[in-house]
Amino acid sequence: MRSVAQAILELLAGYQVRFLFGNPGTTELPLVDALNRQDQIRYILGLHEVPVMSMADGLAQASRGLGFVNLHISCGLGNAMGMLYNAHCAGTPLLVTAGQQDRRLLMEEPLLWSHMDRVVRPWTKWAAEIHRAEDVIPTLRRAVQCALTPPTGPVFLSWPMDVQAELTDQAAEAVPVIDPRVRAPEAALDQAARLLAQAQNPVILAGSRVTEAGAIDALVQVAETLGAPVMAEPGTTHGRMPFPCTHPLSAPGLPLWSPEIRQRLEPFDVALVAGMDLFRQYVYHEPQCPVPEHLRLIHADQDPWQLGKNHPLAVGLWGHLQPTLEELARRIAQHMTPPQRQQAQARMEQLAAQQRQQRQQLEQQARDQADHRPLAPLVLMHALARVLPENVAVVEEAVTTTGTTLERLGAIRQPDGYFGHRGWALGWGLGCALGVKLAWPDRPVLAIVGEGAAMFGIQALWTAAHYRIPVTFVIANNAAYQILKVGALGLRLPGATKGQFVGCDLRDPEIDFVGLAQALGVKAVTAREPDEVSDLVGRSLREGEEPLLVNVPIARQLPGKLGYG
Repeated sequence: MRSVAQAILELLAGYQVRFLFGNPGTTELPLVDALNRQDQIRYILGLHEVPVMSMADGLAQASRGLGFVNLHISCGLGNAMGMLYNAHCAGTPLLVTAGQQDRRLLMEEPLLWSHMDRVVRPWTKWAAEIHRAEDVIPTLRRAVQCALTPPTGPVFLSWPMDVQAELTDQAAEAVPVIDPRVRAPEAALDQAARLLAQAQNPVILAGSRVTEAGAIDALVQVAETLGAPVMAEPGTTHGRMPFPCTHPLSAPGLPLWSPEIRQRLEPFDVALVAGMDLFRQYVYHEPQCPVPEHLRLIHADQDPWQLGKNHPLAVGLWGHLQPTLEELARRIAQHMTPPQRQQAQARMEQLAAQQRQQRQQLEQQARDQADHRPLAPLVLMHALARVLPENVAVVEEAVTTTGTTLERLGAIRQPDGYFGHRGWALGWGLGCALGVKLAWPDRPVLAIVGEGAAMFGIQALWTAAHYRIPVTFVIANNAAYQILKVGALGLRLPGATKGQFVGCDLRDPEIDFVGLAQALGVKAVTAREPDEVSDLVGRSLREGEEPLLVNVPIARQLPGKLGYG
């Protein structure tokens, strides 16, 4: 006999869970106390639920295993909701749990009690509250299976504290998770292959689920067979890198807004869409539809909800992306004639030349802006690109600074090492980087975070210091919510056109990130020169055994446009 809390930990250890991220309260104490009687799951303490959730999100995205979170009843859950929304948008497989009040008090509606399972249902795959000790293990197994089955996503369980403390002799053995690698049907694959083989100018639009399905190599095979450029999803949903940015067929990512997307897609006649939301726009622009009417769409995805959701398809391919794309590449090659293969080769050579030219132009722009002080965003990114190790993992939450510059420069050489925002609840980046590092202890991790976003999850620095998690943090500091200013100008709001912005400046005083980081136990320094940035960050990524924060003041003037594509 052991407590239900001990059985919970025993079961999750069987599912290869190695970390429990949390900030405990009274209703969680039986579970937290049970950690003392096992050595397989390590508790990672966060000082606020924003970094707690984002750490679990980063770990689960990197490992593609289950992230395990324990929150403190209604108040902790409330603090975590923005990060739960991020995980929902990213499809991150998380088990989010919370303690509930003792069952003997529930009819009184006691302090901090609420129907938490109802609160989270819009942003979880499944949510439940367990009221019997006998139900805990089978319900946990169901939750794990649900979270890890495509389309993956967070699940939520709450359990009263007296249930956690009950004794049980129930077996807590993990059962195998169902293998989801089922390819799309043969007829649909053959139809798609014929259409792509006959295309005069095909294009591939690729998203995060390619990476999460382990299908990058398969997508490379499809692209090389077709000689088609590969464009990553727009910055509003650009979470993982689905294609090597060093490959000759890697094209600049899709723009942010409908008119520019439509213009970019105009020259193509057939588009293969793989593992991305088509589209999830942020601001209304006319024309509303970003897809040209002549463009025929083939969409492959393991999430059936995305197929034909917003735009009619010529072919929909529902299946796991790895076997689906592998078989699609084989069938395209079968259907292509010798002249079509020659055309594909010619396209690839032309696209490779265009890529070289675009990178040379971007390098020259960085050199032209090198004397600007504070640093131009492009100069900061160029200084970082020079020193990124081969196996670096990069977490970005600084959209007006980063602008896919590292990708356009070909600086991230292992595509699975990129993590970007998909839900846009701020505060995610610092904690996510810690989770990625815990998943990949042998890979250097760089977090590039805007000063505004950092302040939503700054408590993550304490966790980095406490557990000596060696992440390098770069704060891209323009002392403003720059994205709001850019957005206001895009909307042509009257005050913005006169340079008048309310609630968008973080000055008087500016935030002392060096002092703030040091107060939370992290070494920190301000760097104002490109070489200084390169030296500090390069050394930290190569040799760092503890976290370091580098605060970089950057230009405060508004960019002409965001650097996507």
